[in-house]
Amino acid sequence: MSTLQRLMARIDSGAVVIIDGATGTECERRGVPKLDHAWNGGAALSHPDVVRQIHRDYLDAGAELIIANTFATHRHALEAAGVAEELEAYNRRGVELAVEARAESRADDAVVAAGISNWTWEGEHPSLEVLHGNTTEQAAALAEGGAELLILEMMIDIGRMKATLDGAATAGLPIWVGMTIGSEEGEPFADDGTVRLRDGELLADAIAELNGYDVSAIAIMHTSVDLIDDCLDVALDLWPGPVAVYAHSGDYMEDDWIYDGVISPADYQARARSWIDRGVRIAGGCCGTGPDHVRALAELRQGQGQAPCSG
Repeated sequence: MSTLQRLMARIDSGAVVIIDGATGTECERRGVPKLDHAWNGGAALSHPDVVRQIHRDYLDAGAELIIANTFATHRHALEAAGVAEELEAYNRRGVELAVEARAESRADDAVVAAGISNWTWEGEHPSLEVLHGNTTEQAAALAEGGAELLILEMMIDIGRMKATLDGAATAGLPIWVGMTIGSEEGEPFADDGTVRLRDGELLADAIAELNGYDVSAIAIMHTSVDLIDDCLDVALDLWPGPVAVYAHSGDYMEDDWIYDGVISPADYQARARSWIDRGVRIAGGCCGTGPDHVRALAELRQGQGQAPCSG
């Protein structure tokens, strides 16, 4: 049985699994310079020791799954940044650093996942056909680097979510789908109070579209802590499998993450306890959160008398 199969078996048995916190904003917090139009995607090649240490810090804090820093290394982001020729290197090395961190932390039973987004920092999205091809290319590089799981992150509209999912599926790896609700610019609720994806379509409709796909879990991610309960009202009711939460905290202004308003680890733990009580079985953090938040989440698992995943 693989490490991922063991982790999924624990989730199916009702155990709580802890995943990591942010990698991109943690790179920023630790002084890694950003790529123009590709955020912190360049860190795997420019500052590999920092990325590897971030993964180690999460594992040492109690994470049982870490996500490679590949959110911003799809082709259309790297083209905008002028470094598309390094696509395979960015993606392979991003996963390899997570694998190396797992070995260095002797966390042999931890799962190494890779994030895939379709986000653009220059405001122009590729066509669905191009997006499918870009995702197919990235997913192949991530699999070659050693990823055991692909997590689609920040899916904000149904059409691009499906194109990204179709492309990712060509790699033959298990897939989770992470959806983002609300933003500083967008209203998170429809007129009747129903939760919407960031670009306006209903969360319920997005979940319904996933029913025909081989998706192992869904996640509410890169979503404000204050919106999670509204999202769970929909996700836990409609999705038959595991639901994950990794919320963000803080503000994004002029291409920089603002940490002043980030929720404390103790308060995040309290929120996560309520999500777990509702049925969430996978908990972590997104932008703004760090190893201390994951350590606080790991205490919840210990409070339930659970040990980390072991072989």
